[in-house]
Amino acid sequence: MQTNPDGTRVKMTQRLRALLKQGKTLFIPGCYNAMSARVLDQVGFPAIYMTGYGTSLSLLGMPDAGLATMTEMQLNARYIANAVGVPVIADADNGYGNAINVMRCVREYIQTGVAGIHIEDQVAPKRCGHVAGREVISMAEAVGKYRAADAARRELDPDFVIIARSDARGAHGGSLSEAIDRVNAYLEAGADMAFVEGPTGMDEVERICREVRGPVFYNMTGVSPRMTLEQMQQLGIAITITAGTAMRATLQAVYDVAVKLRDEGPMAEAAFIESFKKHPLGDLHTFAGFDEIRAAEDKFLPLEQLDKYADSIGHQPEKKTGKA
Repeated sequence: MQTNPDGTRVKMTQRLRALLKQGKTLFIPGCYNAMSARVLDQVGFPAIYMTGYGTSLSLLGMPDAGLATMTEMQLNARYIANAVGVPVIADADNGYGNAINVMRCVREYIQTGVAGIHIEDQVAPKRCGHVAGREVISMAEAVGKYRAADAARRELDPDFVIIARSDARGAHGGSLSEAIDRVNAYLEAGADMAFVEGPTGMDEVERICREVRGPVFYNMTGVSPRMTLEQMQQLGIAITITAGTAMRATLQAVYDVAVKLRDEGPMAEAAFIESFKKHPLGDLHTFAGFDEIRAAEDKFLPLEQLDKYADSIGHQPEKKTGKA
């Protein structure tokens, strides 16, 4: 939580709503675990998105095809939310069942500390919104699920943000018109924002922004067009995510280093570590939080327990004298 000047606490859900009230497009990159979330937080983004694709691939080594369970998804969301100091929006797939399951889903995600989630109208098992073969449930059933999501969040945290996603644009037998009709119905059912997945051109994005009767959430990935922040603001988009950038960057970096290790042997690691020291995050132990651990030990542990640092080899922050 954040503290106001008067000492009152501000929940992450309230911080996210305050960001949205500024009226500017909120550009949020995606993370896939707590470490990548901390990198984005340190860079200075005002909020962070947890990608479902990245969660499934990094946690299970499997594609985003409905294989990750709610327990696995919300646990990753919990790790991420507790690793950063900014609001987190998390992927909650299709709510993991019918309207009754969605109520539990919302309660579980609220308890993780994330500020909001998006729930899609796909059948189970679902799949990534930018691969073929998707199907959607009936609009009537989906409306009931968003009504249930709204009811569940009002019990625990009315500020929790519910984003209604429709995959009808790219689903079997679907269309953009159907997707727009659906998200408008979901907004009427209590959702805060509308998310039409998979528009394929700027004309479709413009139509979504024109015809959706509420704030628009946009996923700038896959088949969807790229645009500048200025263009997004002119269209009135409330939030834009780039879900897979951190995941792809990690894949590229790990692959490249692995190839060097394979081709050049173990000393390639030494060269990599030396070059990494010049990176802004090159002090790995400080980034990980060992300095904060030492500061907390100085503050709360008996002095005799700090003797473990004497003549000890390895990273430690500036030497402390006595308790803080």
